Amino acid sequence: MAAAIGIGLDVEAPEGNMVVDIGGGSTEIAVISLGGIVSNNSIRTAGDDLTAEIQEYMSKQHNVKVSERMAERIKIHVGSALTDLGDQAPEDYVVHGPNKVTALPMEVPVCYQEIAHCLDRTIAKIENAVLSALENTPPELYADIVKNGIYLTGGGALLRGLDKRLTDKIKIPFHVAEDPLHSVAKGTGIAIKNVDRFSFLMR
Repeated sequence: MAAAIGIGLDVEAPEGNMVVDIGGGSTEIAVISLGGIVSNNSIRTAGDDLTAEIQEYMSKQHNVKVSERMAERIKIHVGSALTDLGDQAPEDYVVHGPNKVTALPMEVPVCYQEIAHCLDRTIAKIENAVLSALENTPPELYADIVKNGIYLTGGGALLRGLDKRLTDKIKIPFHVAEDPLHSVAKGTGIAIKNVDRFSFLMR
């Protein structure tokens, strides 16, 4: 609910909106209408899993040990949900780390296409969770969601091409929030400042 307020949705409106908040440890999916959460789905698959997948991939595919911090950097520089980003494609990122067998220093260039392949399984779990949430959405609100699109927020929303991949898979437009990392904090601040208007949140 805080994320929905933070991205500027009218949470009190008599229509349905779906928000997908991809955080570090979990992905929260909620359908919001008339100031309440009509249905929600939460899975323990999110940004941290994407980082762990990159760590495992670098170890298996390139025999290089990378820290969680380095895997996070790889995700930021060449992380992608699509194998074809067209003009938006980032340059390869050079990873430095020890060979996991010899411990000798290695320099490995990594491209976004291989990271997209390595993240595919985790992203598919998020896709399935969204589909499951849509299945449990009342028909009249489902129609609103198809019309309004689905809103992506949280750090995971910044993954290149994620909105397009989800749109292509689910056939509903996905919109990335303007400042996805801070939507929840922003929404909480707005609710506290306007406690009279958002009194239903305090119930």
